Amino acid sequence: MPGVREVQHYLTGLWLLLWQDPKGFQHLDLSDRGTLRSFWSIVYALPAIAISWLWLRRGYLASMPEGTSADALYFFRLALVEGLNWIVPLVLAGVLAWAIGIGSRYSAIVTAVNWLTLPFSYAYAFLILLLMIAPMLSGLVALLWLFLLLALIGVYMRVLQMICDGHLLTAAATTLLLLVPSILLSDIVERFLGVYPG
Repeated sequence: MPGVREVQHYLTGLWLLLWQDPKGFQHLDLSDRGTLRSFWSIVYALPAIAISWLWLRRGYLASMPEGTSADALYFFRLALVEGLNWIVPLVLAGVLAWAIGIGSRYSAIVTAVNWLTLPFSYAYAFLILLLMIAPMLSGLVALLWLFLLLALIGVYMRVLQMICDGHLLTAAATTLLLLVPSILLSDIVERFLGVYPG
């Protein structure tokens, strides 16, 4: 498992790539081993994921009849949703990468996306905590949520543009393929598994 200093090293690399500095690649392990190790970002994101799960559970119980339980099985189903949301977009990005002839960049795409997910997970968790603590700020939180989504799109675009040698359309298509299916899949699978709040 990568240590905290190593993760900071990776995030520094992504920060440099965000500002179109190719030195950022020197901070990332883009080997096959580095790509596999980037999935440790899931473990580092667990506290943020737990906050979102507690929020979903709270909304679920509020929308269900009194006496409804949301025990270990409920959280297992949420874990399935989380896993699919993490893996399926990466698989689709791989299909796209090979289809348009940039399969050699796929490891870099996976590595970057996995580590980029980490700071955004905590940013969304902060907004959820703010909403739980001060529900009267729901309007402000909704606005911040929109800004964060736009920031996520922008960051993905700029980092992927560096990985794709400056090809903006390729970066845009990859960004859409990473984000849109995740949003749709989350809603569909949550409803199918019966964990959707509302």
